[in-house]
Amino acid sequence: MRDYKTTGTPIVTVEHLAENRIIHRNLPLVGDEDKERLIKYTLKEGDIVFSRVGSVDRRAFVTKKEDGWMFSGRCLRVRPNINYINSKFLSYYFGQEDFKENIRRIAVGATMPSINTTILSEIDISLPPLPEQKAIAGVLSSLDDKIDLLHCQNKTLEAMAEALFRQWFVEEADEGWEEVLLGDLITIKYGKDHKHLNDGQIPVYGSGGIMRYSEISLFEKESVLIPRKGTLGNVMYVNWPFWTVDTMFYTEMKNKNIAKFIYFFMRSLDLESMNVGSAVPSMTTELLNNIPLQKPPEELLSVFDGKFAIPFFDKMKINNDQIRTLERFRDALLPKLMSGEVRVGYS
Repeated sequence: MRDYKTTGTPIVTVEHLAENRIIHRNLPLVGDEDKERLIKYTLKEGDIVFSRVGSVDRRAFVTKKEDGWMFSGRCLRVRPNINYINSKFLSYYFGQEDFKENIRRIAVGATMPSINTTILSEIDISLPPLPEQKAIAGVLSSLDDKIDLLHCQNKTLEAMAEALFRQWFVEEADEGWEEVLLGDLITIKYGKDHKHLNDGQIPVYGSGGIMRYSEISLFEKESVLIPRKGTLGNVMYVNWPFWTVDTMFYTEMKNKNIAKFIYFFMRSLDLESMNVGSAVPSMTTELLNNIPLQKPPEELLSVFDGKFAIPFFDKMKINNDQIRTLERFRDALLPKLMSGEVRVGYS
């Protein structure tokens, strides 16, 4: 799948696997001819996609929205027999920490853990009756639906702020604004290894998004996260304590009221075209530091940040806090439902 197109069928890569859902941002596309040639890589609703290499415990459920999409060779597809098992139930079953630990343990490969269909097919699972599977999946899905709604609200809020950015700083940009380099405005720093961190409440970011939560942070100021490897266009804004792994740069602002401007500016760039990697898309600090831009006046940045962007992002932070609360509740409930400690009614 090397010849990606500007239009066509989306391809799900490892970087697009979030916690049981597929990220719909910066998806590579494949044309009709390649889609037909690679038809065995087609997804349908109810499939479950795993990372085949690296973080082998990452998986995502394929919804109706992704039906007909494709998956990359670095992923692995599970297609449940719906006569015996509810697909949504199985996807939640795969989300149990015990299952994740097991699959990490049995993965093969010294330097890069990997799994295959044989490894997955030989794992024993315990299944309640199909009606109970559906009931359990329904309870957990209702929580995920609330989480998805909050994610949608955040996308709308961010789109509103981005539209204002484009109007003020792109469409109405003044040619007389100071010409600077990105490195004049921010300091780019490397993320660090996270393997020995204990579980906690601090999000740990990789180029695909939140990977896990730790008890300590690497940085606690407003920052823009820029992928170093992987999906280069997956730029993120954070304004809370966090940790980043080595596939993600984090940044420290050298000026006030500029973080959200930098975030939307980076989002406006075609970072994928700056790739310097071969097997894995890669970015360097040298490339980033030397990106030219026009710096708006401090007064304009202050108004954009304080009067418009901050209210939007504050609401998004509230939503993110609610999302995390719901996720913790779901994750605590999951093993209890799977073990039968908590039962749900069904008919």
